[in-house]
Amino acid sequence: MPWQDQRVRDALDWLLEKDDPGVHYLALRDLVDCPADSPELITARSQAYKAGPMAAILDHQQVDGYWAEPGPGYNPKYRSTIWSIILLAQLGASVQDDERIQRACDYLLDHALTPGGHFTASGAPSGTADCLQGNLCAALLDLGCDSPRLDQAIEWMARSVTGEGVAPSADRHAAVRYYAGKCGPLFACGANNRLPCAWGAVKVMLAFAKLPKRYRTPIINRAIEMGVNFLFSTDPALADYPSGYSDKPSGNWWKFGFPVFYVTDLLQNVEALAALGYGQDPRLAHALDIICQKQDPQGRWALEYDYSGKTWGDFGAKKQPSKWVTLRVLRVLKAAA
Repeated sequence: MPWQDQRVRDALDWLLEKDDPGVHYLALRDLVDCPADSPELITARSQAYKAGPMAAILDHQQVDGYWAEPGPGYNPKYRSTIWSIILLAQLGASVQDDERIQRACDYLLDHALTPGGHFTASGAPSGTADCLQGNLCAALLDLGCDSPRLDQAIEWMARSVTGEGVAPSADRHAAVRYYAGKCGPLFACGANNRLPCAWGAVKVMLAFAKLPKRYRTPIINRAIEMGVNFLFSTDPALADYPSGYSDKPSGNWWKFGFPVFYVTDLLQNVEALAALGYGQDPRLAHALDIICQKQDPQGRWALEYDYSGKTWGDFGAKKQPSKWVTLRVLRVLKAAA
């Protein structure tokens, strides 16, 4: 579907309506490409913080910078620190706009990041996983976090993909090793029967895509090459990646949702590959066809996977046209144009 297709323009007009301040702001920023100093964009951003979902999340932040419970912030799902930060990033928050965002980033780095660069659900290196590492690195980059500790987390993420300098999990005396969950290179995951996990791969590749090219070291570039080859090892439209304990891919690949946490969909896979420069690769043709086929006659996309009642804020009714999902789709179509 061409980026300038009439139904795409209709969908964009819908997103630019001011009734949903969060979507309105991101549509101006990401789809219309308003200049950063545009009065319209500045006003929209201010409204997004005052009346959009960001306001609901930030209203529940504790003074020290965490949500729900102190500590690493993985539980309770999906209102604790880790999930709140991931969601804030997807809503367009920035450390430059609100000091509470910087406080949240600092708290996360202090409590959920190990000295070795592992983002962890438990506080220990063994609590790391590709999906968590990728999600949080991507979120912090989107939020504008600037810290040597984030650089270290990205370095570990690259090494965890390539295996360079990382000992097997059985070598418990090694300074840097894999664990029962993050159990090997190329996205091997204990939760996926020690096979490569495509959900984790998408998160990691999306995080690398957000890192400016000038900051990509040789090992990061090698990790990107391995990840892209893995995601293209099958037609992304089929999602026929190793599925661990199941004989077929999860049906959630074809359910588009918002927000996006560790469950991954076809849309996010295409987003990551397009952001890495593969938007016009013919191997994405079938996946883009599926994405476009989900558009309704009014040019909109429905919310098919949701976290209703589980997160701060409300993002629409399931199976109904969704501005948030439509925003995600139009970003992908623009990147692939």
